[in-house]
Amino acid sequence: QVQYAESGGGLVQPGGSLSLACVASRSIVGVVMGWYRQAPGKARELVAGISSGGITNYGDSVKGRFTISRDNVKNMVFLQMNSLKPEDTAVYYCNADDRRRLGVRLTYWGQGTQVTVSS
Repeated sequence: QVQYAESGGGLVQPGGSLSLACVASRSIVGVVMGWYRQAPGKARELVAGISSGGITNYGDSVKGRFTISRDNVKNMVFLQMNSLKPEDTAVYYCNADDRRRLGVRLTYWGQGTQVTVSS
């Protein structure tokens, strides 16, 4: 069974930066990868997504501050977070949307990593 493991969360002051990484246990070529987050009492929301070819999209609240990227050779996806705000505090989840097989859609989640923005 494929697994996705996040790393890089932690505590950072407002205005600071943090980098997250997600590594997959098998190839992510052809898989749409993304980062989602969930704050206490709120629904999980899309932070950023990236196609296998590198096309990206971002949630409105992080545009211009966060950057998603991927390395298909290392089976990894990254999230660079700059100018962090207290409202960015949440558990961040790596997501894989696998539609490589015709008619089959498989969704995978990592275990999540906590990001806390506080002074």
